[in-house]
Amino acid sequence: MKTYLDCLPCFMNQIVRVGRLLKISETDCCAMLREFADDFAEIKLDDPPPKTSIKLYDMISRYSGVEDPFKEIKDESTKKALALYPELKQRVEEADSPLSLAAKFAVAGNVIDFGVASQFDLSAELDRVVDDGAFGKWLESDFFLALGGADWLLYLGDNTGETVMDRLFIETIVKETATPVTYIVREKPIINDAILADAVAAGIDQCAKIISSGCRAPGTVLDLCSPEFIDLFHNAPLIVSKGQGNFETLSEVKAPIFFFLKAKCQVVAEHLEVNLGDLVLTT
Repeated sequence: MKTYLDCLPCFMNQIVRVGRLLKISETDCCAMLREFADDFAEIKLDDPPPKTSIKLYDMISRYSGVEDPFKEIKDESTKKALALYPELKQRVEEADSPLSLAAKFAVAGNVIDFGVASQFDLSAELDRVVDDGAFGKWLESDFFLALGGADWLLYLGDNTGETVMDRLFIETIVKETATPVTYIVREKPIINDAILADAVAAGIDQCAKIISSGCRAPGTVLDLCSPEFIDLFHNAPLIVSKGQGNFETLSEVKAPIFFFLKAKCQVVAEHLEVNLGDLVLTT
């Protein structure tokens, strides 16, 4: 997915919103806006937005003076999600279709995203998939058919906290289908995206092999990924891609990918032909 003109003011809004969230001074926020504005001429509209975000969040880390400025926020997201885990697990185990409910919980967890919005209600989002759903495209039967024919699964993670719902989905996949799963995290901290330590804190190491993509963008930019990941990606019989960033970077790649995400911005919603806020499972 390319960068749209609408993405440019969004980058600037992220600087202000994230700067305030991280308690960066107004003076430094203003300096970041000027610095990033000077780089506008270098932004390539053919690049996906997460590729441009690398420079943006490198700058935010530099001004904050911390390599992982979202660490406390990420830890709190994991803590809150783990507190919900026992109840969610019980609900999945008692469901008529455990895989279906676990998949819906996994995509609902995608609401945890500080690159797009810092206000969300995880419990309400999880309840919504049971009550009214608000699903856009939802190709659940196609995914389960593909899963039945796959001898292993490549699972591209996204945000910290959401990782707990990923764990529940993976545990259910392994229990119901005995399909081994390899879980992918970011190479280095960026926004609240999950790195290795975040995935382990969520318990994913108990149900899947975890490796880094080698890429530190808030998405999967293939030309920035490691040879190990590229080999896995091109040989995977089935790929689960979580979140907007992975969708933006992989939507035009030919591969056996199913995208699980919440449409959290109008540009992505229009690209997917769904309503803003819809939960999506699509190819």
